[in-house]
Amino acid sequence: MDNNRIEGITRQAKGTIKEAAGKITGNDKLQAEGKAEKLAGQAQEKLGQAKDAVNKVLK
Repeated sequence: MDNNRIEGITRQAKGTIKEAAGKITGNDKLQAEGKAEKLAGQAQEKLGQAKDAVNKVLK
């Protein structure tokens, strides 16, 4: 498994926590940061999936 996939999944989890904390506390900035972090994590995970696919083809 590519490191980007692992880091992407971790970022998504952190983003989800931030987003939830922002909702609970009414902190719009924290909620927006959480959403942004989740999206960045999703993109990073997709990059890792693409790298894994390329590596499978090359093997």
